[in-house]
Amino acid sequence: MSKLIGKIPIWTKAGIAYSTPKLKNFWKFAKVELRPPTPAEVGQSVGIASKSIANISSGKVMGLSVKQAWQNTLVFTEVCMWFFIGEIIGRKSLIGYKV
Repeated sequence: MSKLIGKIPIWTKAGIAYSTPKLKNFWKFAKVELRPPTPAEVGQSVGIASKSIANISSGKVMGLSVKQAWQNTLVFTEVCMWFFIGEIIGRKSLIGYKV
C-alpha cells in the first residue's frame, strides 16, 4: 500500500504533463468557438439567411458539391439539436411541459 501511495506524485506529474498541451489547445479553440456572437455577426447572419433563401428559390442549391451539401446538412442538424436539447433542458423533462 505504501508503494502505491508513493507513486501518486509521479502519476500526478505525468497526468499534468500529458494534459497541459491538450488543455492549451482546447482553450485556444474554446475562446473562439464558444463565445456568444457579437451584434455585428448577428447582422451578418440575417443577410446570409436571406441569401440562402434566395439560393433555394432560384435553384442554385443544385450546383453544390456533395461535400458542401453534406456540411450544410450537418450544420442544420446541429442547430436543430440545439433547439431540441434546449427545450428538454428548459422543461426539465423529456416528456412535455408540466401544466
